Amino acid sequence: MSVQGKIKRYSLIIEKIKKGKNTSFEAIKDFLFDNGFEHTKRTIQRDFDDLRNEFGVEILYDSVKNNYYIDYDNSPNFENFIRFMELVNTADLLKESFKSKSESLKHIVFDNSEGLQGIQYLELFLSAIKQHREISFTHYNFQKNTTTKRLLKPYLLKEYANRWYIVGEQEGVNEFRNFGIDRVSNVQLTENTFIPNRDVDINYLYHDVIGMVYSENTKQRVILSFTPEQGQYVKTLPFHHSQQTLLDTDVEFQISLDVIPNRSLVERILMYGKAVKIIEPITLIKKIVDIHRSALSQYDF
Repeated sequence: MSVQGKIKRYSLIIEKIKKGKNTSFEAIKDFLFDNGFEHTKRTIQRDFDDLRNEFGVEILYDSVKNNYYIDYDNSPNFENFIRFMELVNTADLLKESFKSKSESLKHIVFDNSEGLQGIQYLELFLSAIKQHREISFTHYNFQKNTTTKRLLKPYLLKEYANRWYIVGEQEGVNEFRNFGIDRVSNVQLTENTFIPNRDVDINYLYHDVIGMVYSENTKQRVILSFTPEQGQYVKTLPFHHSQQTLLDTDVEFQISLDVIPNRSLVERILMYGKAVKIIEPITLIKKIVDIHRSALSQYDF
């Protein structure tokens, strides 16, 4: 079977089990059959093994309830896997639609291509990460309007807000840095290898922050209040994985976040304009108020 076929089957298995109702083997098998896949118990068990070994998704069996379930505690990259499935399935859908020639392009509109700059380096960066090889590149700093030659021990590729970043240990700097690949050029895979620092969970660096600016500051409870209309958007596009709904009425939608406040959080809040109000913490309230006051001072009324 094609890779696309396997990915689709994995997606269906996860979709069925995530629903949490009637996830016995027969129910999973029937669900696959209804979606065009007819497989034996051995084949489905092999899919479970592949999901565990290749993607780190642990699927366990509850003999009392006769149900399969996802062990989220032992599937640390589950959200990344789901995002990967979404991207692959979207690409497969577009591929199928393009079989009807260029007619399909009339019905599809992409965002501007700015976020796609540098994607030609993704394969090279991924190879460097897998082979534990240092990479060199030239980086352009927007704020300083300067270019600098960098040498990096790459650990992770991370996507945020339609941009890709390479994360790693920079030569001569005893900390992890990230660089937007839309700002790099002259990328070279060097012959120098390195031993990854196993004491650092690179994914966890971003666990308590929004975006790419991680920090060792203390995590805080952030409470935001939205208009009911904007609350619908916040439900479908959460700020962070820690987001919890505190209030959902006809007059207010309120959420809590357990995060380390940073620039990306501030930018997300500002996007909602007057449709959002910060309840706590007071430090974040003061920061947003100062930004609004500074913006207002630029206008004469």
